[in-house]
Amino acid sequence: MMTNHVIAQLFADVADLLEIRGDNIHRVLSYRKAAENIFAHTQEVALLRAAGQLTSIPGIGQTLADKIEEMLDTGKLDFYERLAAEIPVTLLELLQVEGLGPKRVKQVYETLGIKTLDELETAAKAGQLRDLPKMGAKSEEKLLKNIQALRLRGADKRLPLGEVYPIAQQILAALGGMAGVVQTAVAGSTRRWRDTIGDLDLLVALDAETGDAAAVMDAFCALPQAAEVAAHGPTKSRIVLGNGLGVDLRVLPAANWGTLLAYFTGSQAHNIRLREIAQKQGLSLNEYAFTNVATGDKILCATEEEVYATLGLPFIPPVLREDRGEIEAAQAGQLPQLIQQSDIVADLHMHTTWSDGKQTVLEMAEAAVARGLQHICITDHSVSLGIANGLSVERLRQQAAEIRAANEQMAGRIHIWHGTEMEIKADGSLDYPDEVLAELDFVIASLHVSLGQPREQMMARLLKAIENPHVDMIAHPTGRLLPEREGADLDMERVLEAAARTQTILEINANPRRLDLRDIHVRRALELGVKLAINTDAHHVDQFDLLPFGIATAQRGWATAENVVNTWPLEKLREGRP
Repeated sequence: MMTNHVIAQLFADVADLLEIRGDNIHRVLSYRKAAENIFAHTQEVALLRAAGQLTSIPGIGQTLADKIEEMLDTGKLDFYERLAAEIPVTLLELLQVEGLGPKRVKQVYETLGIKTLDELETAAKAGQLRDLPKMGAKSEEKLLKNIQALRLRGADKRLPLGEVYPIAQQILAALGGMAGVVQTAVAGSTRRWRDTIGDLDLLVALDAETGDAAAVMDAFCALPQAAEVAAHGPTKSRIVLGNGLGVDLRVLPAANWGTLLAYFTGSQAHNIRLREIAQKQGLSLNEYAFTNVATGDKILCATEEEVYATLGLPFIPPVLREDRGEIEAAQAGQLPQLIQQSDIVADLHMHTTWSDGKQTVLEMAEAAVARGLQHICITDHSVSLGIANGLSVERLRQQAAEIRAANEQMAGRIHIWHGTEMEIKADGSLDYPDEVLAELDFVIASLHVSLGQPREQMMARLLKAIENPHVDMIAHPTGRLLPEREGADLDMERVLEAAARTQTILEINANPRRLDLRDIHVRRALELGVKLAINTDAHHVDQFDLLPFGIATAQRGWATAENVVNTWPLEKLREGRP
């Protein structure tokens, strides 16, 4: 089935093959941007095609729209097939090696005939790469280490939550309409909203009289997404998707739904704690029911609330079920009142056509109003990030005039702040002088370049920004991109302590490719008194809808509404921001 992910991946592969071949960079970027926008789009391209709206996707003109239609109609892309006949697709695997770009891949292929990762590793071990131009023995040694690191990552392959969650919803939608199906749910780490996912767990509850488990299992194993059926049983089956994701489905009667959902949602450590509590009460607990050890009587739980009540506990939200103190907090009646999406009244990080965004200031404001926001901050990139069309001081001041006019036009329906996402440059300097920063309503500083610098160098850069009295917030502090980039090597304790001392806000970036701060750093930030912001970093109006990923990350870090400045009304943020 040609899902957004499959189409986006094909376009991304085309971009990589074109770059290896040495095509015009603008052509390469057109496919790459199309892949990114399709992946991030909230609607399936098949639905957009049916409505005649494929070209409404940013970056999709008629030429690319025709290629999307070809993929939807035929299940393949002829242009990709022709490229693959010219350039070995195994070279794409080489691009996954850190530090190995398209030019180098082309070089090792044309010079040494290397087509696969195994061949590259063999050549590196034999010292055959060091004599290539601009290579050398040290670069060859580093490349070999990066190959080995890639192999280790491949042994424990995890996919970003943002890639897995839509797949889960799509499969459950297909099964949820079947006769006798009364409930469906995502379980496991996906329901806990972990940032990366190993396997996908799905659950179905059946009506005792009309449910047909065999029919559900047959339908599941026959899904077009299934590249392989690994197991096909009466109550449990497993398929493997084309991207390598394993998907497990379990089916039980509705009367067992609570224990089933609780059992397959909690982390292993959380579930062990629940079983220990049950044992102290003379009960055993599995996915089917509680059992009185003395009498053998079963206690069925149709809801998760009943499961926790049987254990003498209040309901513990799925995002907290990691055995990180939630059991003790529940026993003491001290579970946090987790922040909810309905608490959010502002988004303080977004981009417009002034830099690398896709919509104007007014279009972003209208979209924010439609989502119930009371104020937003326009934070286009600063001048040093040339690849993102960063703003010079002159353009920044021109933008200020446009934002003033936009506020007048919005007539009080929303307030638009004028800010910037200022680059923390590789040498540690900041992109704008203090006198320019003083003109802005809100200043974000962030790291995008030279993220591989040694820790102390990275820390010096980041701490200089945190210490600057004009910097209000640090965006996506580590700069990570899931799954391929770990982010900067930072001493996060020092970062958090500095943010607490200077009252600098730290961002939880809601884009599922970032989710940065990580949940564990959110928890520590709260302990130190750091204020947080949950922002979408939207480059398109559709990306406002990524907010739930940021909310879930904040919840996993035990954040409440009072910890997050996006919940503050306009005047409080104006008066109380650092």
